[in-house]
Amino acid sequence: MREALLPKSVSVYREGYSVSRLQADALAGLTVAIVALPLSMAIAIASGVTPDRGLYTAIIGGFFVSLLGGSRHQIGGPAGAFIVLVAATVSRHGIDGLLLATAMSGVLLALAGFFRLGDYIKFIPYPVTVGFTAGIAVIIFSSQISELLGLQLTGPEPGPLLEKLPALANSLTTISPAAAGIASLTILTILAIRHYRPHWPGLLIAVISASLAAALLELPVPTIGTKFGGIPSSLPVPTLPDLSLQLAIAVLPDAIAFALLGAIESLLSAVVADGMTGRRHRSNTELVAQGVANIASALFGGICVTGTIARTATNVRAGATSPVSGMLHAVFLLAFMLIAAPLASYIPLAALAGVLAVVSWNMIERPAIAALIRTSRAETVILAVTFLLVVFRDLTEGILVGFALASVQFIHQMASRLQVASRETERPVDGSDAETIVYRLDGAFFFGAVATATAVLDRIGDQHRNLVLDCSGIVFIDASGINALAGVVRSAARHGTRVYIVSSRPDLHAMLLHHEISDATARFEPDMQSAMRTIATRRKAA
Repeated sequence: MREALLPKSVSVYREGYSVSRLQADALAGLTVAIVALPLSMAIAIASGVTPDRGLYTAIIGGFFVSLLGGSRHQIGGPAGAFIVLVAATVSRHGIDGLLLATAMSGVLLALAGFFRLGDYIKFIPYPVTVGFTAGIAVIIFSSQISELLGLQLTGPEPGPLLEKLPALANSLTTISPAAAGIASLTILTILAIRHYRPHWPGLLIAVISASLAAALLELPVPTIGTKFGGIPSSLPVPTLPDLSLQLAIAVLPDAIAFALLGAIESLLSAVVADGMTGRRHRSNTELVAQGVANIASALFGGICVTGTIARTATNVRAGATSPVSGMLHAVFLLAFMLIAAPLASYIPLAALAGVLAVVSWNMIERPAIAALIRTSRAETVILAVTFLLVVFRDLTEGILVGFALASVQFIHQMASRLQVASRETERPVDGSDAETIVYRLDGAFFFGAVATATAVLDRIGDQHRNLVLDCSGIVFIDASGINALAGVVRSAARHGTRVYIVSSRPDLHAMLLHHEISDATARFEPDMQSAMRTIATRRKAA
């Protein structure tokens, strides 16, 4: 297997794996499993599926992400970022369509890894990631309002925010004090533990406290048992999803959206882990692992799998040393499900909604937003457009439009940095026009800068005998830049002006030769001194 696609678990095995590392990984895996247990069920319910599917995703998908992944500390499982997409897919195509879309996204992710596309997916601009993460957080929170307040809607809850808010407002008279109290207790418990005992498993303690309060006080609140009949105490038998061609074509857009978001989310999580540990992940290996994990998750009835930033950060802080911690996290989750499945029936849905309310608040990167607003107006616009499109239109549309705006901004900045400076030399004593004019180009000479550069270079007339194009300052040139440069050379040649191109880059020479700019049309010189000596020699010879 090529080193670039080698799983980090294999690298750890080659290094030598000791008992002390196993102990550290086991403790970290247990810590993450305690965090993932309520979160996986909450994400599944918010996604429009049963809570057991969230556990299947964390167990099966999480195991394969760690076993085959390119990060030592990545934790895989269901993610809040997918709630909107999964819920929409379920509403359009049902569970069968969701499972097929998940498996298809796994195939796309694995292919992206094999074809080394992970090196490019990381180029998503920072304002876009901040904007779409904040947008997802708003959508997640809005989807939990009815459960947080125990509202009784007269019909199905609308998906789009602009339709959802009026429906929720019309149902405020049905608010349940018991549900609102349980949700408030959950949120306050999480916040209090985070402040006073940050190393304690706040999510699990909050859910247990809320469940005990609801059971002991006999509060009339919906629970996992009353709504879903509890969760199974074992994994299902793996089965293939519906492989009909018609359904595959119908869910293809959803599969592409799952793969795109999964790649972005997982690689972003791996980058966060790298920053915390000083390690470097293998992007393409990570994509292959995410692909296998999604295929496996779909076979066991799970939903989309991706690397999760919060659980990965928890894993690092808990002292994990290798992917073994992630695999053990999946084993511990399986043990919890086998042993404590009947107890999950008592968990109030309002408590899980409280967990997601805190998660959505944490997803909004407030310091990053403030920094972007203070430092760059253009990037603030990119962030705002991405955020608004994600909230009010579509997640994929928000990412694509945000990326397009960021690309346009980059092109504008690079084009504005191309400098074209001219100077005349060798002015004769009779005051006539200088024999030689020098144009120096500095920066990136690409399609975005062609108009600016040619506006200056096209002023060259027939009043100079020699034109020196100093290209030594060009750091990048594309086909548009080469074509513009060749056009300037031909124009000067038509006026009888001798052209000298100063550059030590052989690729520039080769590209101009492909545009039929030969040594007979323009003379290539390695530096300015050589060009000036050649001009002086020719003048003496004449």
